[in-house]
Amino acid sequence: MEVIIVPNAQEGSDVAARLVARQVREKPDSVLGLATGGTPCKLYQLLARMHRSDHLDFSRVTTFNLDEYLGLDPAHPASYHRYMEENFFSQVNIARGHIHIPDGLAGDVAAHCVAYERMIRDAGGIDLQILGLGSDGHLGFNEPGSSLASRTRIKTLTERTRCDNARFFTNPCDVPHHVITMGLGTIMESRMCLLLAFGSGKAQAVAASVEGPVTASVPGSLLQFHTRAKVILDAEAASLLARAAYYQWVYKNKPEWQTDL
Repeated sequence: MEVIIVPNAQEGSDVAARLVARQVREKPDSVLGLATGGTPCKLYQLLARMHRSDHLDFSRVTTFNLDEYLGLDPAHPASYHRYMEENFFSQVNIARGHIHIPDGLAGDVAAHCVAYERMIRDAGGIDLQILGLGSDGHLGFNEPGSSLASRTRIKTLTERTRCDNARFFTNPCDVPHHVITMGLGTIMESRMCLLLAFGSGKAQAVAASVEGPVTASVPGSLLQFHTRAKVILDAEAASLLARAAYYQWVYKNKPEWQTDL
């Protein structure tokens, strides 16, 4: 796990955008795993800007989103279909047939989850998975206690997660109780994981994920076992890390041949 600490969310998003852009340029038919929520918004804005100004080409890229609320129509203002369309897909030249997002209206949810896993495998697996981190340490919607080997499936949200996400709904009572989410086992099969966490509200979850024991109680801690995980933090999110100074020293003094950017 490489921990990259920058002063603010804008700089963190910029580092993440350069990493994603490099992946797409080096492998134009990359398979990207995408996250939603407030954290990756700036990242998607920067990638769209790179598409317009630097001709970053997404025409051969395939995407798989982490999750979707169960029961929400894709047109619902709080659905992740709508989020991705407004924040990214409508801004770049991605082929519509290459976009994959769990179907919150699936009639047979179990069969849909199996099919989603199969589509990821058939695409060759995920090259780069973008992740956010919940305030309780969840990845995707894998809440604390989730199986570390879990696959795409239905999950019940905790009240804490529902409260955290209530800001995206007109009425907090409208936040669904259930979601479809990639599992932790699915996420860990990605060739690279790129976790973004910004703000003091994520500091405790970051410290537990990066420096605590690997445990199902903190799903983000599983990334300690990933062979290529990069954790991009702003100063506030990194504020509880005991070894923050060391992580900064390592990043500043990486040998040229090891530098990703």
